Amino acid sequence: MTDQRFIIEMGMGNDLYGMDYQKAAARAIEDAMRHSSIPVFEVLGISHGDMRVAVTIGVQEPDKIDTKALASLLPRGKAVVSVTQGGLNSTHPQTGNTIVIATAAIEAFLPHQGANWTPA
Repeated sequence: MTDQRFIIEMGMGNDLYGMDYQKAAARAIEDAMRHSSIPVFEVLGISHGDMRVAVTIGVQEPDKIDTKALASLLPRGKAVVSVTQGGLNSTHPQTGNTIVIATAAIEAFLPHQGANWTPA
């Protein structure tokens, strides 16, 4: 059986003054990770190395993202980062300053754990 998704977290990050898409994306990943606590590894004795992590980043200029650098931010599992058109640029009408807003979805997958799951 293929891997099963067992968690998905969403996050948002921004860069207020530098129009730095990489910084906004890194902050979106950090935001999503702060929403997670995954006790299943300890409870079932599963190695974090068994986890596959898929990160999707949405920004207005995807070509400005270094996916390998972002993947290195993930502390556990085997991470792959992809980028898509998304997020938001918000420009101040008087100053022209643009705020870059990135979104992130982090999905974690494990091999099928059917034998390990038992009713509570």
